[in-house]
Amino acid sequence: MQAAWIIIKKALTPGLLALCFLWANSASAKCGGVDYSWGADALAKQHDFVVTMMLYVLYLIYAIASLVVIYASLQIYIKMNTGEDGVKKEIMMVLGACLFLIGASTVFPAFFGYRI
Repeated sequence: MQAAWIIIKKALTPGLLALCFLWANSASAKCGGVDYSWGADALAKQHDFVVTMMLYVLYLIYAIASLVVIYASLQIYIKMNTGEDGVKKEIMMVLGACLFLIGASTVFPAFFGYRI
């Protein structure tokens, strides 16, 4: 049984190799005659879609950030009342997260040249 597979493999390998070479040549022969102007409208449409979605994503980030701040503030309040350690660390982490989200929502669109 194994000998039969070896014979089939040896018989098919040159044919498959030749087929791959011919297939690649036929695909590369079409490169010069393709008209890409039809993609400009689709690209402009996707650009408008991304810019529109950027505003919604920004609002979503603000909503998530506000929920995280409320949760973290309650955690800090509970820690302060029970007298646990690490209250200062928690406050600094919440402030750092808020500054990052505000900075990211301002800097990232400006980096790509958009104004929101």
